[in-house]
Amino acid sequence: MNKPIISLEGITKTYYLGEQVVNALRSIDLAILKGEYIALMGPSGSGKSTLMNIIGCLDSPTSGNYWLNNQEVSKMSDSDLSVVRNKEIGFVFQTFNLLNRLNAIDNVALPLVYAGIPKKQREEQAKLVLEKVGLKDRMNHKPNELSGGQRQRVAVARALVNNPSILLADEPTGNLDSKTSHEIMALFEEIYAAGNTIVLVTHEEDIANHARKIVRLKDGVVEKTLI
Repeated sequence: MNKPIISLEGITKTYYLGEQVVNALRSIDLAILKGEYIALMGPSGSGKSTLMNIIGCLDSPTSGNYWLNNQEVSKMSDSDLSVVRNKEIGFVFQTFNLLNRLNAIDNVALPLVYAGIPKKQREEQAKLVLEKVGLKDRMNHKPNELSGGQRQRVAVARALVNNPSILLADEPTGNLDSKTSHEIMALFEEIYAAGNTIVLVTHEEDIANHARKIVRLKDGVVEKTLI
């Protein structure tokens, strides 16, 4: 049987706001297999952003165990988490998060800088992945010289350049018009077909329907899973 690349067991996250206790996640169990395409859905306050932050190693659970690619990350220090984050997870954000002073190649190569990859190799890998996302003729352009859809393609290329275990996309079409959104989701389809694991966080039904499994959250628990 295909072993989970992500395994969450009893994941709980509690925040304290003054005297108020907020149970953002309540004993979440979730397994994601290698090569799966999953959407996390839920209304505001459902816990999907908290769950995404934990899956992305941006936050740690209050209790429970999280295994990512055979490593127990729920007990790691912040510095160890940052290493795992850079090596194992490719992030795509709603706001692109590109550096305006850098061209597409240098933006895409950023994770490789942190990984200590030599400059020539960084540029070669960045060019290769930019070709894959259809930006062969825009590699030397800066973000302000690109359309919204092209900027998101640069962001997707940056997320893929390290060959991560999972691609984590947070509302990746939130700043795009419907035509461009369709193009970006078609790109995700290609990435999935190439064998990548994708976790998509969205509140839009039509975007979630691109995934092969939908996990719906409500009040910090998994309400239901649709396949």
